[in-house]
Order: sequence, then C-alpha cells, then structure tokens
Amino acid sequence: MTEPAAPRRGELRIHLGAAPGVGKTYAALNEAHRRLDRGTDVVVGLVETHGRERTAALLEGLEVLPRKVFHHRGAELTELDVDAVLARAPEVCVVDELAHSCAPGSRHAKRWEDAEELLAAGIDVISTVNVQHLESLADVVERITGVRQRETIPDAVVRAADQIELVDITPEALRRRMAHGNIYKPEKIDASLANYFRTGNLIALRELALLWVADQVDVALQRYRSQEAISEVWEARERVVVAVTGGPESATVVRRAARIARRAGSAELLCVHVLRSDGLATSGPRPDGPGLRRLAEDVGASFHSVVGDDVPAALLEFARSANATQLVLGTSRRSRWARLFDAGIGARTLAESGSIDVHLVTHENAGGTVRPPRLSLRARRHARGWPAAVVLPLLATLVGVLLRESVDLSTDVVLFFLATVVTAMIGGLAPALLAAVGGGLLLNVFLTPPLYTLTVAEPENVFAIVAMVLVAALVAAVVDRADRRAGQATQARTEATLLASFARVVIARSDPLPKLLERVREAFGLTTVALLERGPQAGWEVTACTGGTPCTRPADADVDVEVDEGVHLVGSGRTLTAGESALFTTVSGQALLALRNRRMAAQATDAQRRADAAGLRTALLSAVGHDLRTPLTAIKAAAGSLRDPTLQMSDEDRGELLATVEESADRLTGLVDNLLDSSRLATGAVSPVTAPVGVDEIVAAAMTGVYGDRGRVAVEVGEDLPDVLADAGLAERVVANLVDNALRHGGDGPVAVRASVYADRVELRVVDGGPGVPRKQRDRLFTPFQQLGDRRSATGVGLGLHVARGFAEAMGGTLDAEDTPGGGLTMVLSLPAAAVPAATVPAP
Repeated sequence: MTEPAAPRRGELRIHLGAAPGVGKTYAALNEAHRRLDRGTDVVVGLVETHGRERTAALLEGLEVLPRKVFHHRGAELTELDVDAVLARAPEVCVVDELAHSCAPGSRHAKRWEDAEELLAAGIDVISTVNVQHLESLADVVERITGVRQRETIPDAVVRAADQIELVDITPEALRRRMAHGNIYKPEKIDASLANYFRTGNLIALRELALLWVADQVDVALQRYRSQEAISEVWEARERVVVAVTGGPESATVVRRAARIARRAGSAELLCVHVLRSDGLATSGPRPDGPGLRRLAEDVGASFHSVVGDDVPAALLEFARSANATQLVLGTSRRSRWARLFDAGIGARTLAESGSIDVHLVTHENAGGTVRPPRLSLRARRHARGWPAAVVLPLLATLVGVLLRESVDLSTDVVLFFLATVVTAMIGGLAPALLAAVGGGLLLNVFLTPPLYTLTVAEPENVFAIVAMVLVAALVAAVVDRADRRAGQATQARTEATLLASFARVVIARSDPLPKLLERVREAFGLTTVALLERGPQAGWEVTACTGGTPCTRPADADVDVEVDEGVHLVGSGRTLTAGESALFTTVSGQALLALRNRRMAAQATDAQRRADAAGLRTALLSAVGHDLRTPLTAIKAAAGSLRDPTLQMSDEDRGELLATVEESADRLTGLVDNLLDSSRLATGAVSPVTAPVGVDEIVAAAMTGVYGDRGRVAVEVGEDLPDVLADAGLAERVVANLVDNALRHGGDGPVAVRASVYADRVELRVVDGGPGVPRKQRDRLFTPFQQLGDRRSATGVGLGLHVARGFAEAMGGTLDAEDTPGGGLTMVLSLPAAAVPAATVPAP
C-alpha cells in the first residue's frame, strides 16, 4: 500500500518596495487581476488601502473575504480570517503587509505566520513588504531616517519567497505623490515630506532595496551552481581576484588589479592572502595583515584570508567559489636558476586556471635572487646551547655504560639522537653540530665494540654520525626559523601597541603634545624628548619638552628626526637601534599632528572669541540703534501730538495716537523681554519646569502675546493631538515669537499654524508665504541680535528666533527652518510627546 503524496506547498510572491506609497499594493492587486483573467481562483484575504482611491478601485471585480473582528481595550480591530480562507480554499490569496503585527487574540503574532499556514495548505500567497521592515536592515534604516521600526520580518521568510518583485519609483516622483495627497492624509503631508520622505532618505532606502534584491539574485545563482555541482566560471558578473603575499610588490599588484577592475566596468574586486596551515604566510619577507587590509580598503576591495599549503590550488579554489572571471598575480621573485627547478606559483596557477583569465603583473622585485635563510640565534640561546652540547652526550654515554648489560646498541644510538635534537632545540646549529660529532665519537669509543678504542669497524658507525649531523642541522634550521618568526611577531605586536597608544593620546586630548612626548620618552628609554622649531632669527626654539633640560639644537641630540620643514623631534639619553629609529620616525608623524592640532585649536579659539565679540558688539549696537529707537520715536511723536494744544483732534484721531503709543510700548516691552531672555540663556539661568500640556492650549495662549495683525493667522491645531512635555510659559513665548516673526517678515500673505504627530514627537509648524531664506543663511536666523547682515530685510530676524530656539532646546525640543512648498519659510518646533499615564488607558 502506497502512502498518500504530501500536499503541494503554495508559492509566495512578494512585492518589495523602498518606502510606503511606491505602489506595492497596487502592483499586488494588478497581479491578482491578471491571474483572475487567466481563470485562476483568486480572493483578497486582507488589503490595506489607507484611503487611497486608486488602490481601492482595484478591489472591484475581486472577491474580498470578510475580516475577523477583535476587541481590545475598547477598540475594534480587524485582521485576516485564516479559517475563512482555509475553508474557502482558493488557489491564490492576497495578503497585504506581510510584516504587520496581528491584533491581540489572533492565532499568530505576525501576519507572515498567517501566510505560512496558508502556504502549508497549498494556497499561493501574494503579499507586500517594505525594505525598512527587513530584520537585517532595521538598524540601518533607523540611522538613516531616525525612526525605529517596531514591525519587522525575518529575512529568511522573504528570501524563501518563490518570487520577489521590486516595485521601484524615483524619490522625486514619490514626493510628488505625497504632495498631491495620494499617500497620506493632508494633515500628515508636511511632517512626512520634512522627515521620513526627505529626498536623501528616499535615495538611501531605494539603494538598500536595490542592493538587497541584487544580493538575493547573486545568492540564488550561487545556490543553483552549488546544487548542480557547477565548478566552471559563469561570467554573469565581472569579478577580479588579486593575490597578495605581504611582500614589497603587494601595493603594485593591488593597484594594477584595481585598474583592471575599473576597466572591466567597475567590477567587484576581491583581495586574497593565502596562509599555510601552520598559520604562517606562504611567502613574503614579513606579511603585514593589517597593512594588507588597509591597502585593500584603499582601492575599494574586500579582503579575504584563506588557508592552504598548495598556494595555486587555494587561489583557484577561492576564485572559482567567488565565480571570479579574472585573477591577478605578481610575477615570481625567484631567480632564473631557481625557476629551473620550480616554475613558481604564477606558472602553476596559469597552467591550472581553466576559464579564469590570469594576469601576471611585473614589479621591481621580480627575478631577484633568493638568499638562503640565516640560521642565527640570539646570543643568550647560544649561551645555553654550548653547555647542553657537552653535558647531554656525556649523560647519554653514562646511561649507556651503566645499562650496558640491559640494553643493546640501538637503544644507545637513540639516546645520542635525543641528545642531539634537544641540543638543537636549545642552542641552534653550532651547539647541535658539536653534540652530534661529540656524541658520535663517544658512542664509538665507549659503547661500540671494540670498546675504548676509536675504531670504525662497520659502515653503520659512519652512517650514525652523519645521520646525527643531518638531524642536528635540520632541527636547528626549524628552531631558528620559528625563533625569528616569533621575534618578528613580538616586535610587530609591540610596535602596533605603541603606535595605537600614541594615536589614542593624539585623538583623546585637546592638547596631546605634552602627554605624547612623555609616552615617547618612556617607550624608548630616553632622558629627554623635545620638539624644536626654527625661530625667526635662524635659532631653535623649544615648542614642547619632557624629562628635564632638553637639547636646544638638533646637532646636540642623540636622536634627531626632521618632522617637517623647520621642525625636529629630538631625544637624548641613548642611541637607538635601526629598528627603534624607524619606529621613532613613525612616531614623529604623530608629534607633527599633535602640534598642528594645538595650533589649530588655539587659532580657532582666538578667532571664535574675536568673532563673537565683534558680532555681539555690532549686533547689539544695531539692535539698540534701530529696534529700540523705532518704538521710542513712535511713542514720542504720538505723545507730542497729544500734548500740542494747537492741534484740534477728534476722539477717533486721539484714539489712534493712543493705540500707537500702546502698540509701540508693547513692541518695546517684547524687545526688552527678548534681551533679558537672551541674557538668561547666555548665563544658563533658564530652568524649565516641564509637564504635560496641550498643544492647542499653548497656541491659544501664545496668540494673545502676538503684536502683529492676528487676523492673518490661521490656526489649524486639532484638539485630538497628544500632550507635549514642555514648560507652558516657555512654549508660549516660543510660539508667540515664531508667529510674530512670520507676520513681520513673511510678506503680506496669511500665516498658518499647524501641528502633527511624528513618531514620539509633536511638530508645530508656523508657515508663511514670504520670500523665504536661502538654505546657506538659515543658521544665521538663530544668531543673537542678527538680522541677516544687520540690515532691515523682509527675511531678517532679530532676537526672537534666538530666544525661541534656546527655550525649545532647554525643554528637550528642537527648532529648525525649512522651505514652504510653493515659496516661503516654515519654522518647525518639535517637542517630545508626553507619555499616556497607565491609569488613563481603558481596561480590556
């Protein structure tokens, strides 16, 4: 009896978009209509139209299943009715917004889990996802847009889709859709265009979506090649692999590879470094991992390290796994005589490359001679090796004599071999050779018949001595090389640690020069370290020093490095070795950087101090000379007219003069208040007391303090907005200053005051239709006493905006300027929304 076949799994088709409004749902419904026209049984399980008429019109002609209703905390929520879809059992079901969280009480927490159940039942699903909802990109999107994504979907769910269609649109077209009201309601358009839907944000989101889809295509190609066991290269995309060894030719080879990649249409460049299985570089005098990585990053390549004893095979295996089309190598550094016995890595790679194009790049180190490795150890190791070369063979002889009756000659030979190996490991080649020859002689005299005579009776005796000499040489060579590599690694680690510590000093301190010189003195064991500069009279001046009385001339120093023209880093106390001198020269660059930072900081501080003093002096004189004089002149003229007995005035004229006096006095009071508030901000005396307060209450109270024509102000602030966390008095002053500024400098048109919610903040906008302010001059709007060049202008402001921004920032808010669509200036006040107390939330 055969088992029943497993049910067919449905196919998932996802329409992926860069942002809301690009047309994902529209495309999904079009796909549903296309399948319906082909005779496929299609239903709409759930589609969110968000009030968009064109999207809602596409629902006509499609079977729309009723949603399941849930009640939560007094609200009615609707969700996809999974049971109804399963009972209807269509061929295709449209489920919008796959990353959406289901209502409390639903079968699943996420809508993609509902879709998974439909797919398991054999129902095809058409859905939509925005790139900001992908789990792997949520933090990137937050850094770009400033909005945390609370609803995400695992990337694996989207990758598992049978079809992913990118719904793309240019940022300019999407912003036009938004401005025309085709995406959000009118009250949300201004906030959306100024925040999430900024052109830069949309460009970045679009690039994320394109790269993610392109990466998925590449992954799909690699998966197919792996499943079909395809090893040959498919030239679907140009990729260039460059092999580096860490030798002096690496920079030349990598730069040449970068040029090859650019000529191939900006092909992807991969830099690979092959390591032996013992962790040592395959070639090169002294491979520098961090240096190779920096070199790769400089030319825009990705850096990879692979392990393999067979270098050509490892390189070709990496290139084929990356589906590379070209491989770049440096020509061999081996001499012609050496290449007679071994053709080298390049020749073998070229012979085995197959369809991969191999470029051999020549360089100045090509064709050089290979010097034999030096087998020299440090003197302290030799000092331990000579005693071992004498004691260990004697000890082996003593053991052999004492155990002559118990062991045979072969065991004695092993003891002498062991003595030779141990001596080679301790002392190197020369002591090992002494141990080998001495041990061979002792073995012949005391343990080989005839005893106590130096007689070579058998060929094995000669072979034993020769074998011990060879073992001594080989072991000594291995130990010597390991010792040199360990010394190089220790030296490199020490140098890297020193340079990193010096760099941290330069970066972390405002004036790092004294501390840096102290670190240099300690690190190199010098008595004094100083930075000398050539003075105007051809003498030398000590810019900075540490460790006592410094040298006053470079010629008197034990260590002298010319940092820059006329600048020397000198030290005294001892003479440095060649390696230490090279490191000291590198450190001198850090000293020059610290010196320049000191000079730049001093210059910037002095310039800022002078600019602030001159600006405040000029601005204060301008404010006192104009803004105070204008209302005082009006008050004096009106009062003089009222006191003149010769003027015959009607009650109406007298009332107008009194109104002028009152209005000028109010303007003068406002100016004095702004002066006092500016002083409070400068001294840090503003201490706001924040509490939840309604935005409509702030605007209503602020309008009573506006001095201009209030009839031109249109207030569009709803009462359903959440409260903001602010100081009511300071917030009223901010809004009043913004409205007054718009009335005075925004032309003769109307002024609109609007408010909207964006994320966890409430944004209040004061919009005018005046001439606006150029983008480069907007920061000057908030400069104290500044009126865009200290002249009366329709776009200029005085103290009002400076005080308004100071109060806004003191309350934890922001105040910025942006363009008004159609012309004008919009001031945006953003304040944090107050948290809703738990007691006010209705119980479920």
